[in-house]
Amino acid sequence: MSRQTNLAQAFAPLDDRFVLHNRQLHPATILARTARFKDDIWPLAPASLQGQERGLTLRFENIPARHRHALKLLAYTSLSGEIPSDEPRPGISSVVSTFYNAAVFLRWLDEYHSGRSLAQVSDETLLEFQGFLLGRYRSPGRRRALRATVVFFWRYRRSLGEESLSLDPRTVTGWKEPQNTTRFSEENTTARIPEDVHSRVLIWALRFVNDFADDILNATGRWEYLRTKRPSTPTAYGSNWIKVDRYLETARVSGRPLPGTNGLVSYAALARSIGCDRNALQRHTTNITATANEVGVSKHVELNITVDGSIDGAPWIEGVSLDPIRDDSLTVLTQMLQAACYIVIAFLSGMRDSEIKHLRAGCCTSEADSNGNIYRWKVSSLAFKGESTSTGVTATWIVGEAAARAIGVLERIHRERARNRTDWLFAAIKAGPGAPGRGDNKAMTLAGTNVQINRFVLWVTNYCAAHERIDGIPDVDGKPWRLSTRQFRRTLAWYIARRPGGSIAGAIAYRHHSVQMFEGYAGSSASGFRAEVEAEEALARGEHLLAMIDRNEHTSLTGPAADEAERRLVGMGADPAFAGTVTTDRRRLLRLIDAQAPAIYPGRYVTCVYNPDKALCRTRTGLNDDVPDMAHCKPLACRNVALTDENVGVWQDELAAINRELGSKPLLPPLLVTRLESRRQQIAHLLTRRQEPR
Repeated sequence: MSRQTNLAQAFAPLDDRFVLHNRQLHPATILARTARFKDDIWPLAPASLQGQERGLTLRFENIPARHRHALKLLAYTSLSGEIPSDEPRPGISSVVSTFYNAAVFLRWLDEYHSGRSLAQVSDETLLEFQGFLLGRYRSPGRRRALRATVVFFWRYRRSLGEESLSLDPRTVTGWKEPQNTTRFSEENTTARIPEDVHSRVLIWALRFVNDFADDILNATGRWEYLRTKRPSTPTAYGSNWIKVDRYLETARVSGRPLPGTNGLVSYAALARSIGCDRNALQRHTTNITATANEVGVSKHVELNITVDGSIDGAPWIEGVSLDPIRDDSLTVLTQMLQAACYIVIAFLSGMRDSEIKHLRAGCCTSEADSNGNIYRWKVSSLAFKGESTSTGVTATWIVGEAAARAIGVLERIHRERARNRTDWLFAAIKAGPGAPGRGDNKAMTLAGTNVQINRFVLWVTNYCAAHERIDGIPDVDGKPWRLSTRQFRRTLAWYIARRPGGSIAGAIAYRHHSVQMFEGYAGSSASGFRAEVEAEEALARGEHLLAMIDRNEHTSLTGPAADEAERRLVGMGADPAFAGTVTTDRRRLLRLIDAQAPAIYPGRYVTCVYNPDKALCRTRTGLNDDVPDMAHCKPLACRNVALTDENVGVWQDELAAINRELGSKPLLPPLLVTRLESRRQQIAHLLTRRQEPR
């Protein structure tokens, strides 16, 4: 968009202005073919620059006529008009959300105050609308979004003129809900996936990527081969006869049913399987019927592939069907494989949905050591959050082997497709008869992915029920947990902050992954992921300290720093700011922890009562000494150590393990024996000191 064109549009009559004149458009878009202000339908697809965004449209014909022009002014101002200098221009998806939220307010105003303009809206009118929201919408977040949209009719008053509000709703007493009934707008309100749900979802996703993918990809390749028209070549007389007889004989020997539908032989599927023309089967009707009577006819057409993947030592599936309504159909299985790849990448990379959707073939590279062993995988995509351009900037993430393998599976899916081939890894997949079309998007929409990952949960549930398995995905409060793309990033931050154990930890080394992902995020983009994890770590620490005070555990601490720890925790418990603090008010707790919490850091082996002058973990120069470096803790020598009962239990477990090693047969090498005995003596000394009077 040239500056001259934009200026010309700014001074053109309002009805004739192109509403996207101040927006970056797709390269092939001609501005003269986009919507004008006077139109009642504004397609926004030309300005939707992210590959996964839908071709959204603003439709004004359903807005009350009295307020239609005001909403057009609001939408035009957001898209290309003059906005307050201290505000960024909203993205396309935000404009659409504002449009539909504003429509709720305008329809309500037209129904209950039909003769009143926006300029005539009073304090009482706004409070009446607030009461309407409380009665209609159960979600505090939804009510907050609708109230925030009403404020735009005040914030954009310079552009709306006489069709703006005459007062700022935020100044009206009672407009905001009490803080105890809603969350702060600054807090991340995305739900975290429950641990038992998430562990099973990830385990099944990894099964698809690691164990089932080859079978599904082989079926995809087989389907593409069968449906591809090849030039006919002359064949020797009788060759088709030989092929048909050979196929039928093989079916009788192996006992494999002939392909069919509803109990009848499908001659089309049979011809594809044999590799001959359908007309060639007419001479073999008697033989085909006899074979069908002997081996039977399948209930549905299959691709006749060999299943190599297994689960608990048995084939995970009997075959791949071409009936699109079956859970074992090629159509469904390819979509489930793509969903599994999304789940693995989303959780094991920390990438946002828009960043995942812009993954393309060749995006993953690896680095190997001198022996050829791969030790690092890097993924390149586009980042949009917090960036200065709507087209995104190139960013790099460090991922683990599982995420890299999922990317490789997606590359194979698209590479083996003969038609609609694309390098966008999350383009919708059309495989098998009856599969839905791709649509106009380069990548699947956010809503489409949410549907797909919840269909994955349903597939696993049905599979476990059909095979009488007990490792399905559990319900929460009696119903399936509703997954959304945003929950994976939120859940990952929680896991990294708390270093959980359980079933997932056996397959995924969380600590290893957290180091890799932090490295990638530290240098590539302003993703905010590190801040999310640090906030979770601070909240976990604050919750732990408050629990220690409530249970009076601070009075039974031992170790060199036990007295100092008790003094600090007694002070925390007596602080009025912490009195009555509940962990559901996460933002208040986080603020208090940052400002007033004592420098006590619970750990697996020790509880660090941090004093930088005594800390042995901070001997290296150039490091921030405001917090301890727990990765370089020297618990057997540092004077900042205090021990809880849990810490003592961990040390006692290690002592028992050392004793077992020293008493094992055959005897250990002398050097190792010396080192183990030295460590046993140090641990015993640390635990003996806990018995000394404080």
